[in-house]
Amino acid sequence: MDAGNFSCVNCNKSLTGHRYILRDEKPHCIQCYEQVFANSCEQCKEKIGCDSKDLSYKERHWHERCFKCSACSASLVDKPFATKDDALYCSNCHDEKFAARCDGCSKVFSAGMRKYEYHGKQWHEECFLCRECRQPIGSRSFIPRDQEVCCVPCYEEKYAQKCRKCTQVIKRGGVTYKGEPYHKECLVCTNCNTQLAGLKFTSKEDKPYCADCYGQLFAKKCCRCSQAITGFGGCKFISFEERHWHSDCFVCYKCSVNLVGKGFLTDGDDILCPECGR
Repeated sequence: MDAGNFSCVNCNKSLTGHRYILRDEKPHCIQCYEQVFANSCEQCKEKIGCDSKDLSYKERHWHERCFKCSACSASLVDKPFATKDDALYCSNCHDEKFAARCDGCSKVFSAGMRKYEYHGKQWHEECFLCRECRQPIGSRSFIPRDQEVCCVPCYEEKYAQKCRKCTQVIKRGGVTYKGEPYHKECLVCTNCNTQLAGLKFTSKEDKPYCADCYGQLFAKKCCRCSQAITGFGGCKFISFEERHWHSDCFVCYKCSVNLVGKGFLTDGDDILCPECGR
């Protein structure tokens, strides 16, 4: 290029003795270069001139002086920052405004901090506590209780059902008798120790007995067949003058006609239908 004709390609102003910038090997005076090529600052909207540092992030540009937190105005140059809705924030302001907060202490979760989540809530590790002993749950098992959680030892001590017989916690296999909880293996016949869960049984003086033992020990005996009258299975019986019969056994002792609901006569220990009693 002729030194005597060394000028700006945009305005044709002579650049001899003046500062200039080459772009695509073409010279531009400072004014034209800034007007044509300089980026506009996101903060102040002015051109970022050649004498200013151009700081860029995701195709957006700022003067060095304008690259600051939109909340506290602290400079973000050479510092960690975050964005929200196109605004810049220092780490502290971003956490304060937008970071998730612990449902225990209401403080934010810092980057890399362990978080415990349960039923839509979240806690710091040191804030996720047993409602009773107030110790951190950590990796231990827990049980929900009234929107809070209990460690297993506290739950078993304060809330779990305990067997009426052995007083130990019922973790599985529980049954109820007279409104009280029992382990399945603890609810047994008072006489023979047979497990009663799933069987027909009754009680005497608040003690449970299987059908066989109850019949042998306490039930009335049928005057006809001498078997126990227990009432299990809907069994009906007839009583007369302190004597008892199964309904099916209440028959004429001579002709065996059933006398339930009918007139009858007695002959000593025998009962007879009117025909046989004549």
